[in-house]
Amino acid sequence: MAETTTPNRAAEREFTVKARTQSQLIVRRFFQHRLAVVSLVVLIAVVLLAFVGGALWKYSYSDITPDNSVPPSSDHPFGTDNLGYDEFARVLRGTQLSIEIAFSVAIMATVVGTVWGAVAGYYRHVADSLMMRVVDLILTIPILAAGALLTKKVQHTGWWALALVIAALSWPAVSRIVRGQALSLREKEYVEAARALGARDGRIIFRHLLPNIAGQIIVVVTILVASAILIESSLSYLGFGVQNPDVSLGSLISGSDTALQGGRWWLFYFPGIFIILICLSVNFIGDGLRDAFDPTQQRVRA
Repeated sequence: MAETTTPNRAAEREFTVKARTQSQLIVRRFFQHRLAVVSLVVLIAVVLLAFVGGALWKYSYSDITPDNSVPPSSDHPFGTDNLGYDEFARVLRGTQLSIEIAFSVAIMATVVGTVWGAVAGYYRHVADSLMMRVVDLILTIPILAAGALLTKKVQHTGWWALALVIAALSWPAVSRIVRGQALSLREKEYVEAARALGARDGRIIFRHLLPNIAGQIIVVVTILVASAILIESSLSYLGFGVQNPDVSLGSLISGSDTALQGGRWWLFYFPGIFIILICLSVNFIGDGLRDAFDPTQQRVRA
């Protein structure tokens, strides 16, 4: 008897599949998205270069060197401008400030838009109608025109005011996405069960609805980071963004548009390359997160 059961048990152990948690499946799906992983490495490298490299570099973005309009060299990897500023130091500072603005915008817009959309989708009827009309009104406002008008009033207060203005014009798009998901999830059995057990509306929204929309929210954050970089760059290019003596990637491009015609190409292309790297990396990371959180993806067992 023992001889016949032992092989069966060995075969049973051989074909045993170890169950994975949902978070493990999400991480595994993400790392199977090669372009997203490469983009994550690139974004981390850019962030480290901006925040750590800028502090270790021998020149500060505000230092004036005796080298004027020097092309890229060993002493000035990105060259210098006509005043003698080291372009590498200024690009690192511009990248640092643009990243700070972009992530601040993404966090603020996501928090406001998520709460607004979840409340509107959960309560529906009159509350939903009124709240969505506010969203529709803000969405009709041209973001660059409104941003230029508002930032002109608060330019002297610092970059955080610019981030606040961009976030105030960006959160309605988030609320629409969250509201659509909340309308669907509020009819689920677990929400009905929580309501029957006497759970308050706030608990249902924050403990049952929002955790199940986390995937979509994370993807929205990555989209907001990329769009905030582009909006900040556009406003700075138009002269309504970051002001001297500080710099951002957009303001660097704005100040070098005439230099490109004069042959000082390095003043224009290096800030532009960093903008492209950040935006493409964040967008590809968003694609990877979207695929990782997609419940229709094939389950990974190995």
